[in-house]
Amino acid sequence: MEARTILLPIAHLVSALRARMKGPGGYYNSGNALGLIVGLAIQIATAPVGLHEGSSVTMAVIEYFAGSHGTVALTLTTLVFFWGGEAYHRAWARPDAPDPALNRLGDFLSGLGAIGLGIALLLLGDPLLAATSGLLHALGKFGSTFHRPGTPIPMWPAAWPDPFRSAVLASRLPAMLATTVALGRALPEVWSGGSFAALPMPLTLLGCYLLWTKADLLLFGVGTKAIRQISTC
Repeated sequence: MEARTILLPIAHLVSALRARMKGPGGYYNSGNALGLIVGLAIQIATAPVGLHEGSSVTMAVIEYFAGSHGTVALTLTTLVFFWGGEAYHRAWARPDAPDPALNRLGDFLSGLGAIGLGIALLLLGDPLLAATSGLLHALGKFGSTFHRPGTPIPMWPAAWPDPFRSAVLASRLPAMLATTVALGRALPEVWSGGSFAALPMPLTLLGCYLLWTKADLLLFGVGTKAIRQISTC
């Protein structure tokens, strides 16, 4: 009886998580949550003096979410991305999934989030990623919002992948490359006896990008007959 009492909540949790991961929303928000939680944990763990004092932890949390104009913009952007992920989840939770209107709402909110991300990256001094992770991502998401699947796009062969979904996918490549380079630089230092502190964030970011990329791929073919084949790969 005791084992059943313990296992039942776990079974419910697994079932809920499985339901969440049926569509892109679960993957988007899993990546969002992973980056947010690990980033905050690292911020607290590396707080200077008085690590275990409440005031130091509080200051670390404030610094993480609102320490500068860039971090405030990033915090607001993250909230919008979570909202967009929830819209995708609801769009794909229906029996006739995906719901076109809710799916477009997810695209629109993600486009707004991408604009916010671009602004945050500019404020944090990274114009290259602002142009790719921000502007290119926003163009792809807004294009998906207003373009009706199956409608021909001038100068774009029908046999080619959706240009707007492709733009979103391409927007992740520079950030993934930068993260991989950062990880490659950190590994030799750790191997030589250096601190492991440089590893968690790049590894986490790569995990986030894999989750977000999986979500991007699920959105290819939405509104076409190929959607079920793509969504089950």
